[in-house]
Amino acid sequence: MRWTNSYIPTLREDPAEAELISHKLLMRGGYIRKVTAGVYNYLPLMQRVLLKITRIVREEMDKAGALEITMPVLHPAELWQASGRWDVVGKEQMRFKDRHGRDLCLGGTHEEVITDLVKGELKSYRQFPKNLYQIQVKFRDEIRPRFGLIRGREFIMKDAYSFDVDEDGLDKSYNKMVDAYFKVFDRCGFNVRKVEGDTGAMGGTGAHEFMVIVDTQGGEGVIYYCDKCDYAATDERAEFYESSNDTKIEPLKEKELVHTPNAKTIAEVTAFLNTPSKKLIKTLLYLVDGEPVAALIRGDRMINEIKLKNYLKANELELADADTIMRLTGAEVGFTGPCGLKNIRLVVDTEIYGMRNFITGANKTNYHFINVNHPRDFTFEDIIDIKMAEEGERCPRCKQGILKSDRGIEVGNTFKLGTKYSQAIGAKFIDKDGKEKPIVMGSYGIGITRTAQAAVERFHDKNGIIWPKPIAPYGIHIIYTNSSDKNQVETAFDIYNELKEKGIEVLIDDRDERAGVKFKDADLIGIPLRIVVGERGLKDKTAEIKIRKSGENIKIPLAEIVPNALKIYEEIC
Repeated sequence: MRWTNSYIPTLREDPAEAELISHKLLMRGGYIRKVTAGVYNYLPLMQRVLLKITRIVREEMDKAGALEITMPVLHPAELWQASGRWDVVGKEQMRFKDRHGRDLCLGGTHEEVITDLVKGELKSYRQFPKNLYQIQVKFRDEIRPRFGLIRGREFIMKDAYSFDVDEDGLDKSYNKMVDAYFKVFDRCGFNVRKVEGDTGAMGGTGAHEFMVIVDTQGGEGVIYYCDKCDYAATDERAEFYESSNDTKIEPLKEKELVHTPNAKTIAEVTAFLNTPSKKLIKTLLYLVDGEPVAALIRGDRMINEIKLKNYLKANELELADADTIMRLTGAEVGFTGPCGLKNIRLVVDTEIYGMRNFITGANKTNYHFINVNHPRDFTFEDIIDIKMAEEGERCPRCKQGILKSDRGIEVGNTFKLGTKYSQAIGAKFIDKDGKEKPIVMGSYGIGITRTAQAAVERFHDKNGIIWPKPIAPYGIHIIYTNSSDKNQVETAFDIYNELKEKGIEVLIDDRDERAGVKFKDADLIGIPLRIVVGERGLKDKTAEIKIRKSGENIKIPLAEIVPNALKIYEEIC
């Protein structure tokens, strides 16, 4: 491809709207252009990258026995209402009414549609297992679209759905998809880590996410993993072994009301009372689907709102504002505690169960209680892990390893849905004993556009993108430094045509631009191998090969440039 025949509008400056380095580089490299918040045009270079990722995904899905279909983007509200997700997903759905006043939404995922499809079609146990997939545009009304293609309102995704007669069959289908995912991402040129994930609005009995680990702030999520065993989970899901409960229990002391003027925060209270923050209990007031709930965690921990929301099966969860706190407790923010709270459900973190003589707010402005104990001073029924995991804690699985953390970008997910959707929508089959049973399902997604940007976030340097060879828009980039030098131009095009005949995807920069501009753009767009034909090289009958990843420059005799370029290109990982 001639540069002048393509459309590669590179930029010299970072776009003001771009936060992540990958977003900046895709914009500057002429790969994407913004239409509106969270919606992008994919320009010719990006289209080639996406097609390569799509081809890899399609080939591995087909090898795993999945069958490709295409489902509609428009979904009737009735299907989502039948599954119960119309209210759960809520404002994240792109919703509208047609001219007849019927409620519709644009599909962000297709569990309801696929279940309705197989309902009445897969009737006998002899028809299982089945796995159907599609590669399609999806829509999600993100409250705050950001990070380019990482958190957009329109994106391309592969979604697959498995159908089995029992849990054993689901396990086999699930593991087959997991294996296929590792092959997909390996072929795309990078490693992923499989971590336990939150089932969220998808529901089901278990989930995993496939994360590209990045050493930049581009990681949208944090994962925790054990340094001794294979435990790994997202921060939404991660737990740790509560070794604090192994300590000796203190004798009970009498509860006392203590004046703590202007001590509202954990830091202020611990400083005033000269006590460690782990002796305090934070009481956080939430409105959960409009009803007040108090969540209690240790003072040195952070609340995990995903765990809390999932436990309460809530659609909406938000921290109570100052006026609500005053109305419910009679005190200002910073002095809430469990003692004496009326008509408010208490959800208590597991770490609190083994604590004695702790400190809480007194529900009285400028006062705290010390030596609080349960069940003497307050009672509760809901006890569950609702805290964030922390690096340095012990592994919850092997109990010997230490948790470490990394930042990552989710590029794939897998869910064991079980019978959630088949029971709700009535997708049943007849088993070998003649009994009617709900189909057992799994759901499996790969973000095509996410994978492309995650690769850029993972592989770049100060000069631009460094595409992994399998998904690079072109394999080799040819530059001649002086477009008015007929010998340079002819030599470059001879190399270009010979490489094309060998089946290599080649981009030649035929612009009438200065050499420096061409070199900067070449580094920016990140094609794996570059061949430079210049005046100095032609004098000694050589050309230069540059490997984008390592930056290595190699002089090669012109007569040997094509075979050497092919050899080096073949060796590039």
